[in-house]
Amino acid sequence: MTTDTALSRAVRGVVDPPLLPLPDRVAGLLSGLECPPRLAAHLRAVHDVAHQLADWAERHRPALSFDRDAVLFGAATHDIGKTVHVRELSAPGAAHEEAGRALLLGLGVGAGLARFAATHASWTEPGVGPEDLLVSLADKIWKNKRVPDLEDLVVARLAEAIGRPAWEEFIALDDVLSRIGDGAGDRLAFQASFPVHG
Repeated sequence: MTTDTALSRAVRGVVDPPLLPLPDRVAGLLSGLECPPRLAAHLRAVHDVAHQLADWAERHRPALSFDRDAVLFGAATHDIGKTVHVRELSAPGAAHEEAGRALLLGLGVGAGLARFAATHASWTEPGVGPEDLLVSLADKIWKNKRVPDLEDLVVARLAEAIGRPAWEEFIALDDVLSRIGDGAGDRLAFQASFPVHG
């Protein structure tokens, strides 16, 4: 599979499991950056999970005010800095976070959307909104990684917005995260089917 074909398939090809394609704007950014296909596959998987979380929140917790489009763009670009720090695709590191924000800003993306590249791993920072929390949550639950501190923050936001006890919101969130997490094996296999380097 050539790099262009692999990237195109990772971004919008018909795949198993069925995953929503990345938005055209993001696909264009990734193509222009010669994004590694595995990174594009990861972004697609996280974007799909963010869709599921946003759908759930809108249907079941409509009192939670958040910018759906920002969440979806943030999920689709959160690791874009790994086009610069490719080593971080297979090794730990945080250099991609600020690099991703700077890269997006340099490509003309507004600061409000570019921020997710830097905030997706720092959900305890001041000023973190529900959009940042949802992007961070999608970036964990796509592979069924449960992070209690992050989930507690989401539960607190939900309880505050809805006016219900936190334990009720915990049960509701746990239920949806467990359901989404059940598909983690297929998403991981999808990501692993693409090469790290172009």
